[in-house]
Amino acid sequence: MDKTHDKVWLNCLGIIKDIVEWQHFKTWFEPIKPVELKGKVLTIQVPSQFFYEYLEEHYVNLLAKTLKRELGKDARLEYRIMVDSGNDKNKPLTMDVPGQGFKTYSNNEMDFPLVINNPVKNPFVIPGLKKMQIDSQLNPIYSFDTFIEGDCNRVARRAGKTVAEKPGTTSFNPLVVYGGVGLGKTHLVQAIGNEVKRHHAHKVVLYVSSEKFINQFQDHSRNNAINDFIHFYQMIDVLIVDDVQFFNRAEKSQDALFAIFNHLHQSGKQLILTSDKSPKDLEGVQERLLSRFRWGLSADMQMPDYDTRMDILDKKMRNDGLEMPKEVVKYIAYNIQSNVRELEGALISLLAQSSLNKREIDLELAKKVLRNFVKSSSREITIETIQKMVCDYFNLPYERLLQKTRKREIVQARQITMYLAKQFTKNSLKTIGEHFGGRDHTTVIHSCQTVKDLMDTDGLFKESVVELQQKVQLAAM
Repeated sequence: MDKTHDKVWLNCLGIIKDIVEWQHFKTWFEPIKPVELKGKVLTIQVPSQFFYEYLEEHYVNLLAKTLKRELGKDARLEYRIMVDSGNDKNKPLTMDVPGQGFKTYSNNEMDFPLVINNPVKNPFVIPGLKKMQIDSQLNPIYSFDTFIEGDCNRVARRAGKTVAEKPGTTSFNPLVVYGGVGLGKTHLVQAIGNEVKRHHAHKVVLYVSSEKFINQFQDHSRNNAINDFIHFYQMIDVLIVDDVQFFNRAEKSQDALFAIFNHLHQSGKQLILTSDKSPKDLEGVQERLLSRFRWGLSADMQMPDYDTRMDILDKKMRNDGLEMPKEVVKYIAYNIQSNVRELEGALISLLAQSSLNKREIDLELAKKVLRNFVKSSSREITIETIQKMVCDYFNLPYERLLQKTRKREIVQARQITMYLAKQFTKNSLKTIGEHFGGRDHTTVIHSCQTVKDLMDTDGLFKESVVELQQKVQLAAM
């Protein structure tokens, strides 16, 4: 009786199962499907290019020996590689890899075939550059040292640090950093890129804005050179794409990004993306892309709190060798709450006015200069106002907030109120404590730290605090 491809492969698996570890067998051999047996040539189907390359690198001798045992010394193995078509309506695409090593596509409808052994054209600089000559497009001034960590960005920054140390090997792949304008997304992702270059000199890092990516794709499309474009990006070890929300108006560019994303991710390369919204809230971006954006970690960047704004201003002044009265710095930090860019803009405007008018910087000048940044209708928030807002939010009687009790819901509400009072008022820790039944400043410090710790570990708790922060900010407008 003639052997069938199923029978031959089943016999091979019986041998392989006794040789390799069980987990490795399940990972690398169970997904394989035998598809054809012609003479002494067995064709097997594997799920991806990366899968094929891994088998060839780690198990080629084992496969050869087991197959020769079944089919004789002239036995050969060929592969059929599955390629994502990106369209659920079309049947899966495949790429055959004959024994001679030549690769041909079995479906002419494939949008972006993997180009092999062709010269690579660099869309950024000069055609024909070798891999290690690719310019990263990173700005060296962006680093982790100049990026101030606070409650508003702690998760994103620490995840970025982890990615920079071990690109492509953590569960943070892709790393998606999202948030509003001017909160430091570009600074952070470029800092990751610069850190990777510092610690992993052999890795090729590339930063590209979505606008530049789309323009490059359109240029290559007009010149019938899409394969060159795709192949170039498939060479990158760490790819950083800024402002992916702008892909919503570029359907074909999304197809290209999809092909590049798949290849890099399957090859263990690192992807880093930024967006103005969480992936689940992006509109006009293909669902197949959004699902891949959600494979890794999505970390948000929020508006910096008062303490972080103070640290940002202090760092900026130290770097620029500037000095300024503490009361002026506090005034800027208290009144400019929207984003880091506006905060630094206010500082620069103040320094410019001081220089042009040959006048010392004081609180009066700061108030005059910052009129363009601070809403004239803003009013000062009091501790009593915050106390009432927290009580309303948690449906607590005001007097319960001041009582000495260990009930969890009362204690947490009081701690949150102290935290917000420290963030949104100019009162001292001692004054804040006096508004809570005469408690001392150490209680206020402990309460603020407890709130910060809980925000890092308890998602529901953090949502409540963020919502209250927004209510206080609206009340101040």
